[in-house]
Amino acid sequence: MKHSVPHDLGREKAKTVAERALESYAKRFAAYNPSVSWTGDHQASIGFKAKGVSLSGSLSVEERSIDMDLEVPFLLRPFKGKALGVIEEEIRKWVAKAKQGEV
Repeated sequence: MKHSVPHDLGREKAKTVAERALESYAKRFAAYNPSVSWTGDHQASIGFKAKGVSLSGSLSVEERSIDMDLEVPFLLRPFKGKALGVIEEEIRKWVAKAKQGEV
């Protein structure tokens, strides 16, 4: 499932925001074993476990958006909106902090 979070920070600042958001998410939801592995300057592999099932996907930092693509097994599709919503909320929180000069 693809999802995009728009921003107007530019690519480099948005990457910093994405890193901070993912770090915060990992601390808040440690029980889900979240993982992030940056595979390039602006690309990351992300994953976590829910209900004993591993979920994986990718995150891409673009000039005007942070794009996520999450592979959700059929049995967990009812939870995909919740998962993406929580990640988006974290990203939006950090985008707001960046706009206030806190990042």
